[in-house]
Amino acid sequence: MANESNKKPAMPASATGVGDRPKKKTFLDRHQILERNVTLLAVLSLIVVSIGGIVQIAPLFWLENTIEDVEGMRPYTPLEMAGRNIYIREGCYVCHSQMIRPMRDEVERYGHYSLAAESQYDHPFQWGSKRTGPDLARVGGRYSDEWHVDHLRDPQSVVPESVMPKYGYLEDRLIEGEHIGDVLATNAFVGVPYSEEMIENAQADFAAQIDPYGDFDGLVERYGENVNVRNFDGAAGISEADALIAYLQMLGTLVDFSTFTPVASR
Repeated sequence: MANESNKKPAMPASATGVGDRPKKKTFLDRHQILERNVTLLAVLSLIVVSIGGIVQIAPLFWLENTIEDVEGMRPYTPLEMAGRNIYIREGCYVCHSQMIRPMRDEVERYGHYSLAAESQYDHPFQWGSKRTGPDLARVGGRYSDEWHVDHLRDPQSVVPESVMPKYGYLEDRLIEGEHIGDVLATNAFVGVPYSEEMIENAQADFAAQIDPYGDFDGLVERYGENVNVRNFDGAAGISEADALIAYLQMLGTLVDFSTFTPVASR
C-alpha cells in the first residue's frame, strides 16, 4: 500500500494530446506587440525611415557632382518658359510623364532613357509615373506644328482613342510676355543660369522667337542654335498655343544622343 500511495495520479488522456502542448509563437504573434503599442510602432518606424534616408543620401557626399553636365543643355527661352507654365497650369502633367526609365520596352518606344541633366532647370520637374497619355520626354520634333494645333483643338481627330479634353481656346488667348522677365529672374534666384542680359531682354526674346522674319540674332546668341524660331500656330499674334507648342517642340531635343557617352560613377 505504501507503494501505491507514492504513485502520482494518472494524467487525463486528453492532457497528453498534441493539441494541449504550448504553441510556438509565430512572427505574426510577435508583430501584434507593435500593432497594439502606438508609441513603439512610431519609434521603430522612425528608425527604419532614418536608416533608409541615410542609405540614399550619404553616398551623395562622396560624389563630385550629383548631376552630370551634358553638352547641349540650356535654360528655357522666355517663350518656352511661358509654354511650360501653361502646361503646368492646364494640368498636362496629370496624364503625361516626362521620364523614360531605362527599361527595354520604354527605350524602344520613347527613345533614350531620361538623364538627370535634362531636368536640372525644372522647378518643379515633370517626371511622374501616371500615363493616361504617352510620355512626352522626347516629343520634340516628333510631330509637326500643324499636328499639335489639331491635337489641341480636337485630340480625337488625330488620336481617335484619346480621352484628352479639347484645348482649342489656347489659340484665342493672346499673351504679351510683359512679366516674363520676372519669371526668369525668379528662376535665376533658385539656381537656373539666366544672366542679367537674358532677363533684361526677356520680353524682346519672347516676341522674337515667334517671328522668323524678325531680328532674332540676339535670341540665338543668348540661347544657342537649337532654338525653334517660327510661328507655331500659324496665326497672327502670340497665343498661349504658340507658347505651349514651342515648349513641347523642344522637349528631348537638346541632347545629341548619337554622340552622348555617359560618365562612369565617380
